Amino acid sequence: MTGEDFATLLDAFTHAAESGDGARFAQHFTEDGVYYDYIYGPHRGRADIAHMMQGLFHRDATDYRWEMFDPVFDGHQGYAWSLSSFTSTIPQFAGKRIVIDGMSRFVIRDGLIAEYRESVNGGVAMAQLGVEPARMAKVFSRWSGWLNEQPETQAYLARPKGSRARS
Repeated sequence: MTGEDFATLLDAFTHAAESGDGARFAQHFTEDGVYYDYIYGPHRGRADIAHMMQGLFHRDATDYRWEMFDPVFDGHQGYAWSLSSFTSTIPQFAGKRIVIDGMSRFVIRDGLIAEYRESVNGGVAMAQLGVEPARMAKVFSRWSGWLNEQPETQAYLARPKGSRARS
């Protein structure tokens, strides 16, 4: 896969996400692919990824837009900055329009996404929704737990200061 192919994959990936068609979205992943979502957590395999997009995200939001910018790709991993927006359909927040930016990391295998991770400041979305501070603290604590549980985080914390992981 070339950098141009990666940019084409991102365009198809985000259009599929916008469509709300979970199966179409999941086809961009390997059979054993993993999507780490900052709201809904990790989803493994195409069926679970399809459910996350169609059964969770598009259940809770409408008018979804997602665009990737400035993609870079090294033949194995790719990164891109994104903007996304949606209107909440969750009864407590119904009708509130949200816009967020983020960084996405893709691990590519055989032209498909084997692993997707995103880094998004979810506090920005919660502030736009009007989420109460106590609920925000609970969610931030859960996100902190997810970060600290990651094998990469554990390995990083186990190394002494000044040392670096070997690629």
